[in-house]
Formats: sequence, C-alpha cells, structure tokens
Amino acid sequence: MNKILLSVLMCFILSSAAYAQDGLRTMFLKNEAVICGINIRNFNAKDTNGNGIIDNDEESGNFINAVERLDEIKASGVNVLHVLPITPVGKLKALGTAGSLYAIADFGSINHQLVDLTSQMTPMEQAKYFVDECHKRGIKVIIDLPSCGAYDLFLTNPELFIKDKKQLSIVPTDWTDVRLLNTESQDVLNVHKCFVDMIMDIGADGIRADVATIKPFVFWQEIINYSRERNPEFLYLAEASDSWREPPSKYAVFTPYDKLLEAGFDGYYGSFFNLKDWKTSNELIEHIKFNKKLLTSYADDKSVIMAFTTHDELSPIILRGENLSVMMCWLEATLPFNPYFIDGFQYGDDYIYPWANTKADFTETDDDYYFVHRGKLDIFNYSRRPYGNSDLVKDNFQRAFYFRKNNLDLITKGTFSPIKTDKPSVFAYTRTYQGETILVVGNLDPKHSQKRVKLKVSGIKKDEVLEIIQGQGYCKTGKNKIHVDLEAGQIRVFKL
Repeated sequence: MNKILLSVLMCFILSSAAYAQDGLRTMFLKNEAVICGINIRNFNAKDTNGNGIIDNDEESGNFINAVERLDEIKASGVNVLHVLPITPVGKLKALGTAGSLYAIADFGSINHQLVDLTSQMTPMEQAKYFVDECHKRGIKVIIDLPSCGAYDLFLTNPELFIKDKKQLSIVPTDWTDVRLLNTESQDVLNVHKCFVDMIMDIGADGIRADVATIKPFVFWQEIINYSRERNPEFLYLAEASDSWREPPSKYAVFTPYDKLLEAGFDGYYGSFFNLKDWKTSNELIEHIKFNKKLLTSYADDKSVIMAFTTHDELSPIILRGENLSVMMCWLEATLPFNPYFIDGFQYGDDYIYPWANTKADFTETDDDYYFVHRGKLDIFNYSRRPYGNSDLVKDNFQRAFYFRKNNLDLITKGTFSPIKTDKPSVFAYTRTYQGETILVVGNLDPKHSQKRVKLKVSGIKKDEVLEIIQGQGYCKTGKNKIHVDLEAGQIRVFKL
C-alpha cells in the first residue's frame, strides 16, 4: 500500500494546475479526426536481416526512432495517433517473449521496452519528446489505458484486485496473462488518476479506455471529471460497442456503450467491424442510421469511430483479399464519422509472422514461445514494423483520404441519404453539401458480381455523364435513375 500511495502522491505533485486546450475533443466531435492505431514497440523497428523478429543486435521500436515515421503518417492524412499501451508489462504467466502490451504492471511509469537506451533523456522525457514531435506536425495523441492488471501486479498489490471465495485472482475469459481489477476500490481509482496525470504530463491529448465496459458508470464519471478539470479538451474514447452484450467474466461489471457515453465518454466503437459478416445493404445502412440517431440523443455532443479494422480484428487481406480493404478505405473516406485503422492497414499488411508460435532463442518473460494472434498486429513480441506489399490498397488509401481531406465539409457536414437498390447485397448512399453531391455504391457480396444494378436518384438526367472518383465499370443514366455494374466486393464513387 505504501508504494501505491507514494506513487499516487508523486503523480499529484507532478501534475500541473493548468493545461493548454489543444482541440482534440472538438476535432473528434466534429468527425475531423483520422486515427491510426500504433504499437511503439514495432512502429519503427529496425529489422535489418528481414526475418520478421527483432533480434538482440537489432533496434526495436521506441519513442525516439518513432519520430522518423511521423512525416509519413502526416502525409497519409492521419491527424491522430492512438498509441497502444506505453506502461510496463507483466512477465509472469505472460503471452509472448516481450509480454502483452495490455498486461499492465504499473500505472505510474513508462515501459522501459519503448525507451532508447542510448538517449540521455529519461523515459518520461522520451515519451514527451515523441508527443511534442507529433504536435509539431499537427498530430494529436491518444494513449491506451489497459483494462486489467498483470499477474505481476497482483502479486505485489493484491488489494487492487477482485478475488473469488478462495481468495484467488480472477482470469477474465481467456486473457490468461491478466487479472480483474476491483473497480469499487479507492486504491484502484487512485492509480487510475495517477495514470491520467502521467499521460497529461507527457502532453497527450486523450485516452482510449480498453474494454471500458468492465468498469462501472460512477468510476468513469469520476475519472473523466478529474481529467476535464485539468483539460476540458481531453478526449475519452471507450472501447465499447453496441454489439457487446455481456462482460468477459461473471465477476466483472458490465456498463453498456450508451451508459459509458452518458458517463462522459466522447465516443465509442461502432460495430463497423461486422462489415465482413454483413450480407445485405440494409445491415450497413441501418447501422449508419443507428449511430447518427444515437449520437444526437445526449445533452453533450458525441461521435463514433469507424472501427472496420483494429488490432483485435483479422487483417482484411486475410479475410477477403484486397477488395475488402479498398471498400473500407472509401467507406472511411465518405461516411460522417471518424475514420480509424491500425498501422499496416494502409499498406495491405496481413500480419503473418513466419516465426509465430515457435520456440524463441531469447525471452524476457516466462513464455519461451513467440505467441501471436494469427493475422493480427503483434502486441506480444519484438517484431517487424507493420508493412504490406499491396499497391492496390496503398493507392486507394492514398486517394480516399486525399479525397476526404479535400472535401471535408461535404463529409463532416453534408447530409447522408440512403439510396434503395434492386439488389440485396448492394448498398448506396449520397452525401450532399452546398450543392455538391457524391454517390457511393458498393457490393457486399465477395463472390458474385451484380449486373445492371438500378439506383433511383432524383434529378439525374438521361445520358448524363457522371464524374468517376473511384471504380471502373458499366454506368448508364436515365431520368432519375442510374444503372451500374459492380464486381464482387467492389465499391464505386461518383460525383453528381
């Protein structure tokens, strides 16, 4: 207890009374944030021998070398980085040779794995340096707050955790490397406040709360209010979804997405990750309409991220090849919410690591194997920088987000109007603002093309020529109607 209280006291002392407003919360609520999730540990890792793993004589990703990629990130259209956890990770009952980023071992310090040991700066100074360099380029920074504690933390501070009748720690679902925190404990609330102070002290602009649903309403209300007293523009993004219905353990509370928004969160994860499973246009369109209505039902403004693909989702390249990634690019660029993707998506990374689940020559944990989730960004080992070789995905990502940037008012302020089609798998909608209109039409069927799809669009004239923004194929206009062909999984965008 003394160690915890001392750590909290130090955080309070370091905390400054005032904090400059930087506008991230406002930007997010206006749907102007383009967010990329990154793992500092591999963000700019130097895999010089090309074997996919960072060997002892190679440089892993850290706060200092991460700066080298910021101009590339800025040029891609990203203006917000969601940085996966930067806190120390557990080494016992661990997953992978470096340990899961989400197995938090200390709420009040920086993970030494993310630090450049050749630098004279302290870990806190290096983290602040990275955030400062982001800000110089107009990039805001959200830091991830893990939801559970590492087994290591349970051994040193068992009073922070929920216990069963035998006084044993609780393993939520199959997350074997973490234990459930006791969110009714004042000590747990205090260490979270310590975390908030540390994140604000390095200059970060917001927090993404991992599995926010397993902490109660009043807990988040106090934490968010605590943050807002220091910085009213500090963003809170909940990892929660309208499709999540139950907690990962019978011992955990469950606070649904709508109550989290009521508690003060600015946004949550829409269920856009279900795109891969949706077979009819109605499923996509209804979800868009659901979110538009939901986000206007609170006293304060709210928004949502289009989490089509995250570090918890299989790479769309594995799921359906390049076409699904291309569709995601143009949906993110044309829908009235905040785009979100994970590092590597913009290049078509499949996140396949050839050394996966093989025995390692060296480990920092009690796991002797390179544990990975196949097809997902590695968060367990020192691995290569995220990258892919899909020219098609690269080209569409660049063009889609360039289009969004140059039509920002149309995308963020324009009306959204669904268009009925005569094919169940084909969705269509228009976005209109100050006399400018774009039409987006796509085929959710990944195996079958759709010929001569009929769209009813008022104001279209016979033989009118439409400006093609994305996608090639047959297109014929008649009075108040358009006929188009769509390949399997294809998305097309026109300017009317």
